[in-house]
Amino acid sequence: MLLSGTVIADSETVIDEGGVVVSGSRIEAVGPRAELRDRYPDHEERSFDLLAPGMVGAHVHSVQSLGRGIADDSELLEWLFDHVLPMEASLSAAEMEVAATLGYLEMVESGTTTAIDHLSVNHADRAFEAAGEVGIRGLLGKVLMDRRSPEGLCEDTDEALAESERLIEEYHGAFDDRIRYAVTPRFAVSCSEECLRGARSLADRYDGVRIHTHASENRREIETVEADTGMRNVRWLDEVGLTGEDTVLAHCVHTDEAEREILAETGTHVTHCPSSNMKLASGIAPIGDYRERGINVALGNDGPPCNNTLDPFTEMRQGSLLQKVDRLDPVAAPAETLFEMATVNGARAAGFEDVGALREEWRADVIGLTTDVTRATPVYDPLSHLVFAAHGDDVVFTMVDGEVVVEDGEARTVDPEAIRRRAREVARGLDAADGPDRSDVSLDG
Repeated sequence: MLLSGTVIADSETVIDEGGVVVSGSRIEAVGPRAELRDRYPDHEERSFDLLAPGMVGAHVHSVQSLGRGIADDSELLEWLFDHVLPMEASLSAAEMEVAATLGYLEMVESGTTTAIDHLSVNHADRAFEAAGEVGIRGLLGKVLMDRRSPEGLCEDTDEALAESERLIEEYHGAFDDRIRYAVTPRFAVSCSEECLRGARSLADRYDGVRIHTHASENRREIETVEADTGMRNVRWLDEVGLTGEDTVLAHCVHTDEAEREILAETGTHVTHCPSSNMKLASGIAPIGDYRERGINVALGNDGPPCNNTLDPFTEMRQGSLLQKVDRLDPVAAPAETLFEMATVNGARAAGFEDVGALREEWRADVIGLTTDVTRATPVYDPLSHLVFAAHGDDVVFTMVDGEVVVEDGEARTVDPEAIRRRAREVARGLDAADGPDRSDVSLDG
């Protein structure tokens, strides 16, 4: 197949009259459209206004999709313990599958082809199966919580780790290696030292299995961890083994000099979630400082209850503008930087080394966008347009591993209307206030 249009191959390469040749699951050629037509005369041609690599959501919560809007105007720990965790605990296996499928559907429809997904404690199998059915690429993990957790989510440590290992055996490398596993402690507040060290030990037993957790998102969170351990959050995670080139830490909003040195020295990946950090009033992550230290910084939406959208283009825009105003510097986070964070940096964090750019022999994760909207008139700079003006609903074509999963703006691998209808039915029966009692959950012990 020859995909043609203005090709944004990476943050430095734009081909105005370009094309991408896809053979099987790989990109065979990228270059000027006329040359590719001559070299591949028998290939079916599909034309789009813009072609780009699929976006990478490097920290998302697909299974929170049913909670969009249930916890507005809350700070992190209130948002989590009073609203989101009770909702997660209340979901049956079938409802968890609906939630995950809804999340993956929103992502592929809006141009995200790879997700680093922080699931929930229960029914993780259903999310893995949903990811396979929708066709998204992902690094997924069952959540570990063995302390300070509400009824229905708090697990025995050994049982939680054993269930994680079962899921690794079943799903790591599944669906033609589109799905891989990350051992996923929720965060240090809700995980004992035994759980955190066990997570590292488990990941080390399997090639390619990674670690994914939250860190230093909120000042109360940091104070709680320091009261427990005598250490700041990142320092504690390093102490128990949860740093390194196979580790993705979401947020890292509040870090001191020593913690930043740890992140840089260990090669730990950081995922910046600007919309979530603003909405929960958590703060502004120092991503400029991280990048200057050589830390790989990716971009994520976080969950729908603390963002309300899984649109990757919104996140690129917010990420750039937030850094500019924080540093009072209009060149603090240019379009090129945010595009890298949303594509190749996220793929690197997820462990997919041949994803995140349109290059020969790389995996064929490609999106096509329309510019036939007033908001896209005119387009002087295609990369600037993608970062500052495009929306997820401009995406009309999504390909993952050479498979078309969205065409003409509609999902092909699943029935989108049936998924939305079922999600509305489940949502009508959900009320976070009626979830499990959290009165025994205290940050003081």
